[in-house]
Amino acid sequence: MDKMNFFQFTQLAFSCLIFASCQNINTNEASDSNTIKSNVTKKNSPKNSALNDFGTRCKALLTSRFKNLEEFKNVVSIQYDRDYSRLDSSECRNSSVTLSYKSNGEEIKRTMSSDINQDDVQKLPKSDIITLSCFIFTHPNIIRLRKNLEDAYSLSRRKPAFYGPGDKAFYDLAEASYYNIISQPQTFLNSKDSSEKGYINTFNHITAQAIITSFFSEELADLISDLHERKNMPEITCGKFTSVHLNDTLNNIVDNYIDILNNEIGQKIGLKLREKYNINSTTQCTPILLSNYLNDVQGYYSMVLKIVFRSFRPSDKVINKFSHKINLVLEKF
Repeated sequence: MDKMNFFQFTQLAFSCLIFASCQNINTNEASDSNTIKSNVTKKNSPKNSALNDFGTRCKALLTSRFKNLEEFKNVVSIQYDRDYSRLDSSECRNSSVTLSYKSNGEEIKRTMSSDINQDDVQKLPKSDIITLSCFIFTHPNIIRLRKNLEDAYSLSRRKPAFYGPGDKAFYDLAEASYYNIISQPQTFLNSKDSSEKGYINTFNHITAQAIITSFFSEELADLISDLHERKNMPEITCGKFTSVHLNDTLNNIVDNYIDILNNEIGQKIGLKLREKYNINSTTQCTPILLSNYLNDVQGYYSMVLKIVFRSFRPSDKVINKFSHKINLVLEKF
């Protein structure tokens, strides 16, 4: 065997060894993010026709409107692929949950499976070569979208060192919408509506997912949603909750399930607004575009949550800062 053939042989052998070692890692043949896209069933109704302009008629969900998991189950169906209550925790490694939510003549079904989370991805740069190679084999989608993941992460965090003083993130847009609310008698049904687990959390998830879908892709929005929610509470795919989970007021079960559904709603709004504003890879995000975009998102909130908003203006500081940041992140200058 000459040197070239021997080198090729060792390369092949090493690749086979890596591939074999990867077989013990949980994978999902249907999707790298281990998520089955939601099935949406729509029923036309004149009463809900105005909501068609937003890409979905489903009402946004607020964690603050549910006292506990049992009350939440009266609105959303939760089905696990198996009954994990009497099984060992190790059995949950291949679990999945399906949420079914019906609202305004539309049904959203969302299935999420157990898999890696965003912490696992962030640890990769410090991993050994075998772990990295296994990851490439089992999650090629994440490797392919890694640049977009980094860009979306930049938009989700305030980074004044990179983007200047007063840098804004998705949360600031949600907070701005919250402060745009013109309070009415039925706006705040309880004190928690004004907390971070009330309107702000709902706005944060829907608005962020809409923007990611419009300016990147629905695939990326899905991936980010899954990585984030699995980090917050891996047990959501198997339902094997402890008393600590059930009583946790900061990272509670209902909040995580609501985030999953609100993320899906945000993606549908994002698809509709991408079409409306003809957003593509060459689109520059001007203050006028972003203010109109966010006013449309607020229009959706107004319709389904029955609340009144002040409009965003192109001159608003948060609009100028965030539109400029999108262009920097997406290299539109």
